[in-house]
Amino acid sequence: MKDQKLSPSAEARNLSDLEAKSGNLYLSTIVIAKRANQISQQVKEELNNKLSEFASEHDNLEEIHENREQIEISSSYEKMPKSTILAIQEFLDDKIYYRIPAEDASEE
Repeated sequence: MKDQKLSPSAEARNLSDLEAKSGNLYLSTIVIAKRANQISQQVKEELNNKLSEFASEHDNLEEIHENREQIEISSSYEKMPKSTILAIQEFLDDKIYYRIPAEDASEE
């Protein structure tokens, strides 16, 4: 998940490359979208776990604004590439396994 080699900003992609991986641009888009949702959920859980260490029932306003560690953790997650960018790269690098249930049923 910590693939910091990717640029955090979006870049133009050749749709033919995405279509060539699955044979269908719409299928490629669905696979990428579902993987992006998975990545997003994983990152969200990871961030919430890290930030829960700082949670307190009796925080006052000064403690909230002065917690440098919490701010550093949050800003490091903000600098990470977005889940969609990660999912596209995984798809193009053949790191995503997907199957189509309807095709699996017809093969049996």
